[in-house]
Amino acid sequence: SKYRGHGGNLKTRSTELGSAVTESSLTAVLPASTTVKKSVVLSSESRTELAKQAKVIKEERRAQIDGRHRYLISRLADGIDLSEQQVEETIISDDKFELIEQFFAPSGLKKLLFFSQDVLQQKLDASSKSTNSLPQKKLFITMGSTEDFTGTCAFFLRTSDGLITASNVSQEVNFGMFDCTNGNILQGLEFFLSQIMIPALKSQQNWGAVKEGLKNSQIQDFLYSVDKFVGTLSSSRQNIEDKIELTKVDIDIYVKNLQNPSDYITAG
Repeated sequence: SKYRGHGGNLKTRSTELGSAVTESSLTAVLPASTTVKKSVVLSSESRTELAKQAKVIKEERRAQIDGRHRYLISRLADGIDLSEQQVEETIISDDKFELIEQFFAPSGLKKLLFFSQDVLQQKLDASSKSTNSLPQKKLFITMGSTEDFTGTCAFFLRTSDGLITASNVSQEVNFGMFDCTNGNILQGLEFFLSQIMIPALKSQQNWGAVKEGLKNSQIQDFLYSVDKFVGTLSSSRQNIEDKIELTKVDIDIYVKNLQNPSDYITAG
C-alpha cells in the first residue's frame, strides 16, 4: 500500500527512481548567484568549477545530517520505494534543502512536503547534439503551491512548536502519504479519507481531554460530519467524471433572418 503511518516499514525497495539525482541537480544545490542562464553555453572549465562548488555544498549538507534527518529519510525510503542512500542524495541535492531545517526549528514550518512524480528533464542527444525534454520520475522537496501535483505526496506534520530533536522526532513528527496518480486529486483525497483517516479515527481510543472517547456525543458528531463530507466528495467527483459537455453552436445562422418579434416567438 502507498498509504502508511509513520511507523510503517517496507523490506523491498525498487530502484525505479535511481536516477532521481539528475543532471539538473548541479545547479539545484548552487546558490542563485552562482547559477547561469540555460541559454549560455558553459566552457569545460566553468562546468568543472560549478561541479566542484555543487560537490562542496552537497558535502556540507551531508555533514549536517543527524538522527532527525535519518528518521525522515527512512520514512521516505519506505514510502517511495527507494534506498535510503538514494533519498539522502536527493535531499542534499535539492535547492529547497533549507526547508528541512526550518521544519525542525522551534515554532518552525508545520509541514514538510515531498512530491514523487514525473518531471521534464533536459537530456542531451549525442547524435544530433540537441537537447530534449523527457519525463522522468523524481523525488523533490516542495512548498506544494508552485508545482502541479500529479504523483505521490509524502508529508511530515509536526505536533508541537518545540524544537525537533533526534530523541523526540518519532513522537513529534507524523508521516503520511497521499496518492494523486494521473492528477486525480479528488479521487486521491477520497481514498485517503475513507480508507486511511476515518478507520484510524474510529479505532482511536485516546481522545485527550474527552474521557468518554467514542461514546462522547461531540466525537460522534465529528465522525458523522467527516463521513458526510466523504460522501459529498464522492458524489461531486462522480458528477464531474460523468459531466455532459455541450457543443458550442454558432447561433448566427439561426438569428440572421429574424426580423421582428413574431419571428423570435416562432423561433422560440
